[in-house]
Amino acid sequence: TYAEHLFPVLLVLGLFTPAFLQRDHKIAVRKKFGSRYLTSFVFGAAFAVLGEACILLSWLRPSQASLVLCSPRVMETLLYFRTLSPVGPLFLAASTKGLVRLEFEARVQNLNPKTAQLKESSKGLAPYLDQLNEYFAGRRREFSIPLDLRGTDFQLECWRALLGIPYGETRSYRDLARAIGHPNAFRAVGMSNNRNPIAIVVPCHRVIAADGSLCGYGGGLDIKRKLLDLEQASLHPSVPTSKAARASAWP
Repeated sequence: TYAEHLFPVLLVLGLFTPAFLQRDHKIAVRKKFGSRYLTSFVFGAAFAVLGEACILLSWLRPSQASLVLCSPRVMETLLYFRTLSPVGPLFLAASTKGLVRLEFEARVQNLNPKTAQLKESSKGLAPYLDQLNEYFAGRRREFSIPLDLRGTDFQLECWRALLGIPYGETRSYRDLARAIGHPNAFRAVGMSNNRNPIAIVVPCHRVIAADGSLCGYGGGLDIKRKLLDLEQASLHPSVPTSKAARASAWP
């Protein structure tokens, strides 16, 4: 890029500027810095830093460069509401695009106060609350509310794979790792599940250990069991929950 070619030019300017100043302008640069070589080093280093800065900016896309140089930080407003549920108090937050957070009150992940502010609104969260209540009543098996998932590319892959686990069924972490094309990344999948910001709707409670045990869950194993039992009771009202749960799990 042009910045990469500009770097050696700036370095040369740094080396010859002291001599030019001393000869043509009679500026006592040598007295100030001690010697011509030291002066050349100082000026060369200064121009080299400028060259490196140009190279760094050249690596940024134009939109990113303009953002770094002149765009102000935009504060986002998220609507939120706290509600009671059969599995304890829940915290919900939504943007203009969709649901951002659905978390157990005891484990709410912090939002960045420099980029987001919260505004309480039961009306704004009403569509999300309605579908959540239908789920707990056993009348809803799939959510149709919009989601605004935010995370790394790998996390987003994991969370989208969770959305593909059918209601009332379970998958292992290894199953999920294979589903996203990273069969050996089951531990990383577990970490991503742990950071899932939208519980229940993005059903990380449907992921279990390879031996069929429940293993970890952000809301606690008791809540995980309640959610799985709720789904099994809705699917198999005449079958004991433990048998139905075993029948739904992949081998």
